Amino acid sequence: MSLEDCIAPSATRAAAFPIAHEPPALPTASCDGHVAMRCEIDVVLAMRHAGARRLRLAWELLGPEGAPVVLVSGGISAGRHLVASAAFPQRGWAESTVGNGRALDPTRLRLLAFDHVGADGGLDAVIDTADQADAAAVLLDVLGIARLRAFVGYSYGAAVALQFAARHGGRLQRVVAVSGAHRAHPWAAAGRALQRKAVALGGLQCAEGQGLALARQFAMLGYRSGDGFAERFGAPAEVVNGRVRVASEDYLDAAGVRFVASTPAVAWQRLSESLDLHRVAPSDVRVPVTVVAVEGDPLVPLSEAVALVEGLGGPANLRVLRSPHGHDAFLKDDGRIDAILRTALDTEVSA
Repeated sequence: MSLEDCIAPSATRAAAFPIAHEPPALPTASCDGHVAMRCEIDVVLAMRHAGARRLRLAWELLGPEGAPVVLVSGGISAGRHLVASAAFPQRGWAESTVGNGRALDPTRLRLLAFDHVGADGGLDAVIDTADQADAAAVLLDVLGIARLRAFVGYSYGAAVALQFAARHGGRLQRVVAVSGAHRAHPWAAAGRALQRKAVALGGLQCAEGQGLALARQFAMLGYRSGDGFAERFGAPAEVVNGRVRVASEDYLDAAGVRFVASTPAVAWQRLSESLDLHRVAPSDVRVPVTVVAVEGDPLVPLSEAVALVEGLGGPANLRVLRSPHGHDAFLKDDGRIDAILRTALDTEVSA
């Protein structure tokens, strides 16, 4: 079975380890007071709809050895790289929520993240959020991590966190689910279906990238609130070269270009589908759960968060935020989500 090299911050190569359910000998290197490492491993995963598949899991681990482990998972476009450091200086997707002095502090917690199954575009098959949860369990086996302090999920990652709690509840103490629920809301699913049609239409016209960019632009309307758009793009429409152009179009065009540059179309399609397949019986989740909802979020309405909390099989609490940023409020954290995380992660949980 082929192996990938683990890459430590201070070296380009480190010893590879067997793909078996045995703890690997991990490379460690300190930088910025953290211990950081990343690796890619090959595993075989029994997928819910696609059968047994050989997959590559790419993960990153940040924090001192022996510290409690928190698995952090984000939206469809989020991956294993949470935050920039001297070791891996690229900007991470969780810059607003991870850092020294924050609830997700890599000087006192070990933060684990992995690229979603299918995110590299190498898997053109039906993917379920249950597959992501099972992949996380396999990764914990490989890393020799018996139990997580918490699984913190945002958006798509919240769906995965709930699946993990339902399927592998004995392996974690608690869940924090931000902007995510136990099922796909029909309005959100309809929007994603139309976005996928845009990609398919672009493919028929030999313009798949343009179709994907348009799909991303449509998606942005759900990630932000109407009030937030009005505040930021309140300028009147203009006539440009004989056509009307509204104030938000430059922003949406740029978002589409960035997304196409970083995301294979097949990856986006399959992960989009997996959100629509997502369903967890709340009663199957018996670990303590903190659910964070954003008032006015059209993708995960407050009513869905309430239904989730009311049905959970273990201790639960609901926190509601009011934010002009809508569904993606966690990416613009002004300290409120950090305070919620701090309360949740500092709460003592009986084994």
